[in-house]
Amino acid sequence: MLKRKRLRGRIQVTFVLPTDTPPGPVSVVGDFNHWNPHAHPLQPQGDGTRTATVTLPAHSSHAFRYLAAGDQWFDDEHADHHDGTNSRIHT
Repeated sequence: MLKRKRLRGRIQVTFVLPTDTPPGPVSVVGDFNHWNPHAHPLQPQGDGTRTATVTLPAHSSHAFRYLAAGDQWFDDEHADHHDGTNSRIHT
């Protein structure tokens, strides 16, 4: 799931997954962090989810995917669009 919060000229995007699906560590990687799996690991929250938050320019489009343990790549079913390779978010 994706949550958005409007800031001055920017959009704060929170990427949300269940704590245990998939099991093990998960990071959100995308063009906004140069596809670096160490930049935005999802952190456990008290409500049974894990999240990572990034701030992006308003009126922009970004490609991203999730990377789980064992080099398992997967898309976000709640993304704004899927381009055949990546999930996409439009701010």
